[in-house]
Amino acid sequence: MRNEAYWARYESVIDQQIRNAEERGDFADLPGKGKPLPGMDGPYDENWWIKGWIQREGVPSEALLPTPLQLRKESERLQETVRDLPTEEAVRAVVSELNRRIAEWVRAPSGPAVPVKRVDPEAIVQGWRAERSAPPPAPATGRPTRTRWWRRK
Repeated sequence: MRNEAYWARYESVIDQQIRNAEERGDFADLPGKGKPLPGMDGPYDENWWIKGWIQREGVPSEALLPTPLQLRKESERLQETVRDLPTEEAVRAVVSELNRRIAEWVRAPSGPAVPVKRVDPEAIVQGWRAERSAPPPAPATGRPTRTRWWRRK
């Protein structure tokens, strides 16, 4: 009994600092005071902190994919990625960088065994040239074109 009385009187340095801060009113105007904690009304989710971090930081969902799936998605979107590049050398540099990362993954695969092929640089450059040589679409005027009555026949 005597030992319990000792610990009941004991106040740690941290407890003392918290008590002093409460007495000074340091916790009086904190945002969210008196409101329930967010996420406490739903079912328990063991990954709540991961989901919260992803949402808070704005991490794209593709960043969470395994490496081979990320590489495949990049390969599929490569034509759109190089569309606005100014020179053929820049297009080839982007393709060679992607091919380098694909070869690196093939040498030491990690994650699921997903087949990833290297990208053909000539096909990408041809697509880039074709988009460059295509005439830009005509601007829409917003109203339908009308033919004059004397030109209808």
